[in-house]
Amino acid sequence: MKHFIRKKEDFICEKCKTKVKGTGYTNHCTNCLWSRHVDKELPGGRASECLGLMEPIDIDFKNGKYSLLHRCIKCGKLSKNKIEENDNFEAVLRLVKKG
Repeated sequence: MKHFIRKKEDFICEKCKTKVKGTGYTNHCTNCLWSRHVDKELPGGRASECLGLMEPIDIDFKNGKYSLLHRCIKCGKLSKNKIEENDNFEAVLRLVKKG
């Protein structure tokens, strides 16, 4: 059975150039909410060859938790990522209003 691989990685967002401090669970920019297609199957595995930017396209609410829905602008892959406490609330609201 495969398990999540936790890696603390700081990065500079390719979309808005914000410096993001990773927690080991960080998978998107806390400012603009964009991500990068780095995982293939296993979250944290960093095995994807695509490396396209992943646009936040919607908000999902399930089991009392909110998630971002991302779509890779290069290959179209969809993925869900938890909304974190330090995410830009205004950016989250824009997605809610958009949907």
